[in-house]
Amino acid sequence: MKIGLIGLGIMGKPMAKNLLKAGYDLTVSDLLQASVDEVVACGAKSASSAEIGETCDLVLTMVPNSPQVKAVMLGDDGVAAHMKPGSIFVDMSSINPVASKEIAAVLAEKGIEMLDAPVSGGEPKAIDGTLSFMVGGKKEAFDKVKPVLEAMGASVVLCGGVGAGNTTKLANQMIVACNIQVLSEVLTLAKMAGVDPNLVFQAIKGGLAGSTVMNAKAPMMIEGNDKPGFKIDLHIKDLNNALDCAHTVGAPVPMTAAVQEIFQWLHSKGCGQDDHSSIIKYYKMLTGTEEAGLQ
Repeated sequence: MKIGLIGLGIMGKPMAKNLLKAGYDLTVSDLLQASVDEVVACGAKSASSAEIGETCDLVLTMVPNSPQVKAVMLGDDGVAAHMKPGSIFVDMSSINPVASKEIAAVLAEKGIEMLDAPVSGGEPKAIDGTLSFMVGGKKEAFDKVKPVLEAMGASVVLCGGVGAGNTTKLANQMIVACNIQVLSEVLTLAKMAGVDPNLVFQAIKGGLAGSTVMNAKAPMMIEGNDKPGFKIDLHIKDLNNALDCAHTVGAPVPMTAAVQEIFQWLHSKGCGQDDHSSIIKYYKMLTGTEEAGLQ
């Protein structure tokens, strides 16, 4: 199977390297030539998006949002115009499920199957190949590409038809956002009450309040480490999609709306490229504590 991957950002680049480690024939494309060169040095081939469409049985995308997926696939001289009937397109980006369904409908007219397969786990799990894939689409197509996704992830679950993958990812992003918000409040409370935030974290992480989010983000908050594993601006994008989807179907999401406003405030203060755990900076502003960390 010849695979093409378009998009070699924070997530796409390590995912490409894991496909190569698994022995797949991989061709890549990205706007940043340095990223392409790095993956080519690991054994991939380089080609234009159109060439990927012409030569690959499976096309993967890992780009920022719905407009980019539509531009790559359906734009002037887009990839879909060059793909053969019977080929498969898997969008691993996190986008609005409504857009996934729109793209899939266009591709179906060309005889191309589509799966939406967003991931969770951030850069660390992209690097070690333990991402979680939430997939939407037909089971027949899913069964064909599942081994490919398993080369990049530890969990690959078919959640329903096209759009179900991105709906599940939006649910994931909503839970993560609300978790890091309340975690920021807890650590700030501990600091202001004169209790060591790290000891609070150590004491509660093994109990019912413990979570993967807490284990990953509490140490960063305590240390004042804002190096992005997942950027605030990307989480804003995901929550915008979640709010749009919720408004469309009439689902109440007040907690998501509240944390989105905090992310937007941080963006306005120049923190959009920081890790989303930097939400704690909002609470530092409210309390007047400006130290880098909580130690």
